[in-house]
Amino acid sequence: MHSKGHLIAVIADEDTCVGFLLGGIGEMNSKHEVNFFVVDQQTEDTVIHERFMSFFKRKDIDLILITYDVVDKIRDTVDKYRTNLIPAILEIPSKTREFDPNTDIVYQTAIKNVGTEGDKN
Repeated sequence: MHSKGHLIAVIADEDTCVGFLLGGIGEMNSKHEVNFFVVDQQTEDTVIHERFMSFFKRKDIDLILITYDVVDKIRDTVDKYRTNLIPAILEIPSKTREFDPNTDIVYQTAIKNVGTEGDKN
């Protein structure tokens, strides 16, 4: 087990969760809580919201990864907590929704703050 406050949580489809688990992020704390949540088409938005909030409140989680398609289901909740530094919230692509620089919040923030690659200052 990791020391307190250094885990990554994943909220995503099964394939994305399995990929991260194979990469070694899977953990279970002393309360038998895991740090991932698989979302499928039958998963209700309220359940996703509840799991997001449970990850957000855990003291052992520093980063929450959530796929674009899942975050769209709880957009208001995620946006409300986005400014917190810990846990940081990062939206990631999935097999059904690839990276789009026009809608990616991290990319858009970077462009706004440092400009585009073609800018010559």
